[in-house]
Order: sequence, then C-alpha cells, then structure tokens
Amino acid sequence: MNYRLLAAGFVAAGLFAVPAAHAQQRVTLKSAASGSSYYVMTVQLSEVMRTATNGRIAATVEESQGSVQNVREAPRRPAGFIYTAPPSMVRDAQGAKAPFTDGADYNTIRTLFVMPPVTMHWIVRADAGVNDLKDLAGKRFIAGGRGTFTERQASAVFRQLGIADQVRFSEVELNAASNAMRNRQVDGFASGSSHPTSNVQELAATMPIKLLSMTPEQVNMVTVQDPSAGPVTIAAGTYTGQTQPVHTVGIPVGAYTTAATSDDIAYEITKIFWERRADMGKVNPWWNAVARDQIAGIGVKLHPGALKYYTEAGVNIPAGMR
Repeated sequence: MNYRLLAAGFVAAGLFAVPAAHAQQRVTLKSAASGSSYYVMTVQLSEVMRTATNGRIAATVEESQGSVQNVREAPRRPAGFIYTAPPSMVRDAQGAKAPFTDGADYNTIRTLFVMPPVTMHWIVRADAGVNDLKDLAGKRFIAGGRGTFTERQASAVFRQLGIADQVRFSEVELNAASNAMRNRQVDGFASGSSHPTSNVQELAATMPIKLLSMTPEQVNMVTVQDPSAGPVTIAAGTYTGQTQPVHTVGIPVGAYTTAATSDDIAYEITKIFWERRADMGKVNPWWNAVARDQIAGIGVKLHPGALKYYTEAGVNIPAGMR
C-alpha cells in the first residue's frame, strides 16, 4: 500500500467545503514529519473527524519535527491543539527537566487517547560491518531527527553502552536519511515509528539494509531507564530482505491537548476516535495495536471531556489521571 498517496488523498478530501448551516469547530493536529507512520495516521484521523461530524469539526494537520517540538508548543497554542508524544516526555516537561526548562506551564497538558507505540528501528547498510549496537562505535550515524524523542532515546542508549563519544553523529535530518544511506554518506540511522514504517520499507526495497536487534541486556537497560517501555519484536519479513525477527523496544505514545480545549470538544473527539478506531485499522493496521484499557498506562492527567467518555465506557482510570 502507498501510504503517502493515501495521506495525500485524505488531505485533499479535507479541503472540501463544509455546509454553512454548521458552526465549525477548528482543531489542529500535530504529530511528526510527513511520510512517517504518525503523520499518515494523523491525516487519517483528521478525515475521520470531518466525516463523523459532517464537517463541523475541521482539523488542520501540521507537520512536526517530533515530540519535543509538539510538547514545547502545547502551552503556547490555543484551544483545540492536539498532538502526540511519549508520556515520559510529557512528564519530563511537567517536571521542568531538560529540554523543558523555559518556565512554560506544561501542567495544563491533558490526555485524550492512546496512539500506536513507537518502535525503535536501528537501520544500517548491509555492508557497513555492523551486527550489534556496540559496532556503531566509529560509524557515521543519524540518531533521529534533531530535537526528537528518537534522537534522545538513541543518544541515551549510546551513553549507556559507553559509545556515545565514539559514534560519529551526522547532522543530516531524518527525512534525508534514506538518500544519505544510498549515497554512502552515513552508515545507518535510528527511526522511531510504528512498524512497518514507510521510509524503511522504501529503503529496504531499493538497497540492501540490516535491522539491528537489541540484546536482552540492552532491552532491559532501556526498560529500567523508562519503565513505560517494553520489548517489541519486528516479525521476519516485515521489511524486504529481513529474514529473521528483530528484537527492539517500544515506547507508548499518547494524544494530548490542553485544559484550554472545551470539555465538549475533548469528549467528542475522544468518542469519535474510539468508535472509529476499528474502521481506521482496516486502512492502516497500526491502529490495531491500541485498545481503550491502555489509557491507564499513559499516566498523564486526562482532560475532563475525555474522562467523561472513559467513565461512560466503563474504563478503569487510575486516581492520578482523574
């Protein structure tokens, strides 16, 4: 399936005029870079909001450089700003940890629903002589988009492995990583996205690559640092030339807004999401990885409108998220 064409079609559909009889509510959805699985899902979600409300909710999709940018913008954006990020990053912001030391009021962030988790991909050229993460010492590597969660996660792993000062980090942006691999400018890159992710699919179809597995010790190293993370297996055959399962880590992702968003809109968007999730999964299977009871694992306080929906749906919500 050509996910980019699918996303473009949804965007085009979102430009249709809305009947004047409706009082239109505009919202903004911000997730990740265009071409990523999260961008495709966000575009699909914007179209679902439009069709489910007969155009009354009109969602604009903005491209993003990643979760750090999303979280930083949240306190500064008006009502109706909806974005994605790992919950650990939101908690860092609310605790004023770097890079969120700007004094903004991140305590207004509120959870709406769960997104498919980030799967850490470690991609190298097949001829790079790399078989383990430790082998990246001395290699040219893109640790993810600058300022993104993936960059933070990859850098943290390299620090824990003791090779952070040996990896030759490239300043190439992640959206140029595939061409940099083809042109032999870099030996590999990290990508954090739900799998299968289109940029890795396209690269694997055009050149020999290798996905690195993490050892059980390396997976444990990450999960100790971030208890919300967990082991993930990318099944053999997910990508062209991948003959063996790849073991890595997955990190939960939430969709958030701020307290400025009205209870009615937060309730309606949350309700639409869960009522249409199965249909969205028929088009983009990433959605099949989420379920309502996973909301408790996000750990960031719910928006009152979203809480109303989960209460009606009989979902058990921890006291700390109410």
